[in-house]
Amino acid sequence: MAEHSLPILVVEDDPSLREAIGDTLELAGRPYVAVDGGEAALKVLGEQAFSIVVSDVRMMPMDGIALLKEIRSRLPHLPVVLMTAYAEVEKAVDAMRSGACDFLLKPFEPKALLAHINKYELPDSDDGAGVVAIDPASRDLFAIAQRVAQTDATVLLTGESGVGKEVVARFIHRQSARRNGPFVAINCAAIPDSLLEATLFGYEKGAFTGAQQAQAGKFEQAQDGTLLLDEVTEMPMGLQAKLLRVLQEREVERVGGKKPVALNIRIVATSNRDMAEAVAKGVFREDLYYRLNVFPVAIPPLRDRPLDIVPIARYFLVEHGGRFGRSGVSFGAQAEQALLRHTWPGNVRELENVIQRALILSTGPEIGGEHLNLASAPGRESPKVVAEMPVHESDKKVDNMKDLEREHILRTLAEVDGSRKMAIERLGISERTLRYKLQQYRDEGYFKD
Repeated sequence: MAEHSLPILVVEDDPSLREAIGDTLELAGRPYVAVDGGEAALKVLGEQAFSIVVSDVRMMPMDGIALLKEIRSRLPHLPVVLMTAYAEVEKAVDAMRSGACDFLLKPFEPKALLAHINKYELPDSDDGAGVVAIDPASRDLFAIAQRVAQTDATVLLTGESGVGKEVVARFIHRQSARRNGPFVAINCAAIPDSLLEATLFGYEKGAFTGAQQAQAGKFEQAQDGTLLLDEVTEMPMGLQAKLLRVLQEREVERVGGKKPVALNIRIVATSNRDMAEAVAKGVFREDLYYRLNVFPVAIPPLRDRPLDIVPIARYFLVEHGGRFGRSGVSFGAQAEQALLRHTWPGNVRELENVIQRALILSTGPEIGGEHLNLASAPGRESPKVVAEMPVHESDKKVDNMKDLEREHILRTLAEVDGSRKMAIERLGISERTLRYKLQQYRDEGYFKD
């Protein structure tokens, strides 16, 4: 079983029973906080995150039902199990209507208590797979994701670039009945239009020049598992029609093939654009939008879940510290305050980049605010300003062709006063490619809109 970092909140006004429940949890290796009433419970719920609440019903002055209703209004997806010595039908009906997960009838065995907690508790670390959900907004998000994971419904994840849409998609896969099947991801914006169809649907030998042997596409590779269509709004209109047919018929036909292959997969799609707006502009099919939008999940930006910022930063510090040979490095108080003050326009992806830079800049066991370099971090200037900065040959820090390409694109865009139409003519690339490149640079913190 995964190690649980978030505590369980126990609400019980009987000191003896409160102590007994605490002993049970402690013996099971479970962290907990125990309070003697509803008002104390609401106070600590406002101060820290919990994985589940286990509360008595008969308490004064605020009983368990009133506490439950307050929790539902503040933290709608936090599981609550109620304990009662009175099997009253009215109480049970009222509690279930108010959102209780279940009842635990007193007296109960320790194993019954632990069974209820394990059944309803929100996941913490997802077996160390990179899920950090401390802020109530994130707890709600992953509670919703866990619920939809139990079904085979198509999920549409939306949110700004860098919020962690693929992390949520992988979480849904791992929590589903398909967890033992493959998780296959394809970025619809990163693959040239001419290759995207063959990559998605596969091809038969001789289907086109260079097709020397048959190749299964991403749909077939995801058989019995989950397929992530990342940035699906960047898919060309012509290919959208073919995708719609695959989703409707639940079968795929390879390029150059004649025999359809039946599919047993779960689809998760993502977009950082307003999909309704994309439909209105005619760049995304309305029928495909409704086919994908079965269960929409909006992922809040990092600035709207501030309690996650430092824990996620610590996660990256451990992950990249090990890679960089800097294990054991920690944040100083000033660094953590700086992290909390920053608005994170690039979201989690920007945070990860900042932590990697800090690990390179710092030399001691502690990362200070000066190592984060947030005040002068790239991303505070428009492309035009960046391009107008005097660049001398000796000042250039072009490490590879990717840096040179970025500098050329941003300078060209500045020279045409931000006109994408004129920029693509000068650069000789498609509008889709330019849009993808600019999104990359925005995510990496080189500029913001």
